[in-house]
Parts: sequence; C-alpha cells; structure tokens
Amino acid sequence: MTQETIQHGLQLTFYCHRHTRHDGMLLSEWLLEQAKRHDLGGGSVFRAIAGFGRHGVLHEEQFFDLGDDLPVKVEFLLRPEQAEALLALVREAGVDAVYAQAPASFARLGAH
Repeated sequence: MTQETIQHGLQLTFYCHRHTRHDGMLLSEWLLEQAKRHDLGGGSVFRAIAGFGRHGVLHEEQFFDLGDDLPVKVEFLLRPEQAEALLALVREAGVDAVYAQAPASFARLGAH
C-alpha cells in the first residue's frame, strides 16, 4: 500500500472567454503553456455552458451557435511559490483576466 503525501497549496483559477487571445494564442492555451514552460505544475481548462461576467452579458451554449464566446475556467493546483510565479508571468505579460485563489490540499492516488 502506497502512502499518499498530502500537499498544501493553492487552487489558482483564471476565468476568461473561450475565444480570448493573448500573444496570438487562445488565452487558455497560453496560460497552460506558461505553466508547462516554467515547470509550474499541471492545469486544466473547463468550458461553461452558460455564464455572465462583470458586464452582465449572458452567454449560453446554443445547439446552432457553437461559435458563441462562452466562459472558460483554467484551473491549477499549485504550491504557493508556483502560484505566485504564474501570477507574476501573467501580470508581466499584461494579460487582462479575472482570477481567484483558494487554499487547497491535494494528493495523488494510485501508482506514482
């Protein structure tokens, strides 16, 4: 039986629209690429089916309107120093995005 090592860190989540671009890439892909390039851990992108932001515009998934600019969430589980490094990269690049961070405990199950 393998002992799980629980790590304490942060859940860092960025919110943007699916088609938002930065430096010629989708912002969601750019964020993942920055984390990967700087060895800051893994991340995932989740697409919403509906949402609205600070401007109050409702975006909804419609069967015939797959091009709608729906919200996406780009989420990372990071150690505090990794989260700060990623935020510094985003700030330095001048990215316009909303983010949230929350304390998180995480571990890996199964084979390491």
